[in-house]
Amino acid sequence: MGALFHIEGVPIGITSVALALIASMGGFIFGYDTGQISDILLMPDFLLRFADCSSGATLENASSVCSFTDVRSGLIVALLSIGTLAGALMGAPIADFLGRRYAMVVECGVFIIGVIVQITTTHVWQQFAVGRLISGLGVGALSAAVPMYQAETAPAQIRGSLTATYQLFITFGILIAYCISIGTRGYNGPSSWQTVVGIGIAWPVILSVGILCMPESPRWLVFHDKSDMALHSIARVHGINRQEAQDHPLPNKQLSEIQSNVEYERQFVAESGWLDCFRPHNKVLYRTLLGMSLQSLQQLTGANYFFYYGATVFQSVGISDSFITQIILGAVNFGCTFGGIVIMEKFGRRWPLIIGGVWQSMWLFVFAAAGTAKVPQDNPGIGKLMIVSACLFILGYAMTWAPGIWILIGETFPTRTRAKQASLATASNWIWNFLLAFFTPFIVNAIDFRYGFVFASCNLLGAVVVYFFLYESSDLSLEAVDMMYNDPACKPWTSGRWAPAGYSSRKDIEEQGKAAQAHKDFAPIEDHRVEHANGDEKMTGNDGKIPGVKGHPYSMAPQAQA
Repeated sequence: MGALFHIEGVPIGITSVALALIASMGGFIFGYDTGQISDILLMPDFLLRFADCSSGATLENASSVCSFTDVRSGLIVALLSIGTLAGALMGAPIADFLGRRYAMVVECGVFIIGVIVQITTTHVWQQFAVGRLISGLGVGALSAAVPMYQAETAPAQIRGSLTATYQLFITFGILIAYCISIGTRGYNGPSSWQTVVGIGIAWPVILSVGILCMPESPRWLVFHDKSDMALHSIARVHGINRQEAQDHPLPNKQLSEIQSNVEYERQFVAESGWLDCFRPHNKVLYRTLLGMSLQSLQQLTGANYFFYYGATVFQSVGISDSFITQIILGAVNFGCTFGGIVIMEKFGRRWPLIIGGVWQSMWLFVFAAAGTAKVPQDNPGIGKLMIVSACLFILGYAMTWAPGIWILIGETFPTRTRAKQASLATASNWIWNFLLAFFTPFIVNAIDFRYGFVFASCNLLGAVVVYFFLYESSDLSLEAVDMMYNDPACKPWTSGRWAPAGYSSRKDIEEQGKAAQAHKDFAPIEDHRVEHANGDEKMTGNDGKIPGVKGHPYSMAPQAQA
């Protein structure tokens, strides 16, 4: 097989890259479905069939004599979010029962059913809305499963980049939806919008076929007593063949770490349920609330205000062809996400999110102030300023909050409750997605562009939440992230200097990774064992002591906290 390249001395196989691209088709599906509706709502044939029209309406004048009520447009847009909310909550038990890969295949099938429901109606808007609801079930479940699968399977050295490809593909899906919409808007009849929606069937087919060629999550495999398959899964992403994997220190050390964590959970923690996500022990509740807060704040950045209603927004500022403006916005979003992948890998998670929140807030204040100070339709310069500020907002969002939150959802939670906590966090994203999608028409009618001040304030709040509550999880294995959250000496603002026991710093992890590649050992990892004394069970290290957090197999003394 052979490694494709090396990072920090650790071999990275071509499977890692393929895994990122194929699994991220789940993000493409999400983005495509999000991006298409903004333009579809303005297509003459769609207006003629599903909106309220005055007498004598034709394709030629539909844009001026037909319109959606706030309730109808809100439901058509927002019922997708209701489906995604339910799908996100269903995603956890499905992924835990079937495995991460087969769960994605089932969820793709649900999405296809929803698309078929949408394109088989020609006059009943309620059927179109219900079709979006069904598609939303698949999108929501995928939005929980894909980042979790990528984080559990990808090598720690590139986990951030690979998980960030999920957000990259969301932006790519949005851009492709815009481009296809502008290509079909001139079609006569229902094919103008049915083509846009129907093409959506291709993306889940690609994901379903491709994901079956990828390795299953090694953490899921170990949890289901399939350690041999887990070893092979770890070896594949590092470009190590099955024969070499048996004796190679790299996959065996990773497997040992995962097995120790799973063994601890089996012996010392009861079977997990939804209520376990809200227990304060080992900061599980803390991380559940943190994940839900970050996903909610990602929606409250205001990005989807532009993606769902962007064509309408730019039409209201006097732009003659709002479809073109949407493509420009989508291109900025897509292009800048490449920068986001680099930033999240090079500068970690915390500071990009903090700086991004401040940057986004600044440009939303400009957008709202410009639109409020003068009427954009009567002042072309104001309209152009609003478009520039919107693009600069999207630039910051695409580089920080867009990829960063999805990365964190995959790497913040402990193995035992990861699927359920990821589902709860993603569900909170979809709750706010629905609320914003449904109520935005009403809010805009009431306060117009002052709506931007609300989003600007939420961006500042997001920066504050990240500074005081989020731990820096870059360059650490998922098990080490769990250790960090449970270290009482580690605080969010000092977490960037934290390293596991046996390492002097995170740089030391890189150096020992290079040693492992040279077929030496990683840093000494204590052989933990279960001792039975006086009927009590406790986890100990080689010295018989319990360092750090009592009872945890990965407990440690504080490292590099000065």
